[in-house]
Amino acid sequence: MDFLTFALVLFSIIIISITLNVLSNSRARKSSKLPPGPFQFPIIGNILSLGSNPHIAIAKLSEKYGPIMTLKLGSITTIVVSSPETQKLVLQKHDLAFSGRTIPSAGEALDHHKFSMVYQPVNNQWKKLRKISKEQMFTVSRLDASEGLRKEKLQQLYDYVNECSETGRAVNIGEAAFTMSLNLVSSTLFSKEFAQFGSSLCQELKEAAAGVTECLGRPNFADFFPFLKPFDPQGISRQIKIYFEKFFATFDEIIDERLKNWSTSTEKNDMLEVLIEINQRDETELSQNVMRHLLLV
Repeated sequence: MDFLTFALVLFSIIIISITLNVLSNSRARKSSKLPPGPFQFPIIGNILSLGSNPHIAIAKLSEKYGPIMTLKLGSITTIVVSSPETQKLVLQKHDLAFSGRTIPSAGEALDHHKFSMVYQPVNNQWKKLRKISKEQMFTVSRLDASEGLRKEKLQQLYDYVNECSETGRAVNIGEAAFTMSLNLVSSTLFSKEFAQFGSSLCQELKEAAAGVTECLGRPNFADFFPFLKPFDPQGISRQIKIYFEKFFATFDEIIDERLKNWSTSTEKNDMLEVLIEINQRDETELSQNVMRHLLLV
C-alpha cells in the first residue's frame, strides 16, 4: 500500500468516525435526560470552552448552569459535579455506582490500568490490593512509627539549607523539597535513600515524576476522540511509557537485591518486605508485576 492509498483510507476512516459521532451525539441528546450545559459545537463539543485554565472555566460555567452540568469533550460526554453537597452524594452515598472511571490513554501505558488500584473497577483484584494497602502499608501504627523518620528528613533539609546559607550558595527550594520527599518515601518503602541534595539521580527521578504528572494531566486528543488512540498524535503514551520504565527498572533492582537476601525470619522493617512476604507466601495474591504498579502509585 503506497502513501497516497494509506492517506485516503485514513481520511475515509476519520470522516466516517466523525459522521457517526455527530449522528450518535444528536440522537443521544434528544433521547437522554442529561443535565443542562453550554452549547455543544459539532465534533469538538465544549473543548474550546475550557480554555487554558479548565478549573477556572468550569467554575464560571457552573455559576450559569448549576452544580450538575453536561459538557461534551470531543466524543466523550462528561457530567461535572461542582458543589460540595452534590459531591458528597456522589463520592460518599453513591460511591459504588460512580466508582468506575474513564481511563486516559496515558494510564494504559505498560498495562498500568490492568494492575493499578487507581484504574481498576471494584472487583476481587481491587479489593485485594485495597486490603493490602489498608492493613499492611498505611496502618495507623506504621504511620506513627514513621514519625521519627519524618523528623529526620526535615532535619536533613534544615541542615542542607543552613549549609548553603553559610557558604553563600543559592537554594533551589523546589528541588530540595522534592529530594526530602523522595527520600522520605524511599526510606519508608525500601529503607534506603534514593538521592542526596543536588545529586544527578534526584534530578532524573524528579524529571520522571514530573513527566508522569504532566502526561496524565495534559489534555490528550486521543482521550477526546478514541479512534486516535492507536496513532497517539501527541506522543503522550510513548512519553509516559519511558517514565514508567525508568521507575520500574529502579523498583526491579531493589526487589531483586532484597530477594537475594530474603529470609522469612527477618523483621519487617519497611513496606517492601511486607509486600515480598505476601508475594513469597502466595504469588497469585501479589505478583511482582502487580507489586511494581502498586509501588508506582
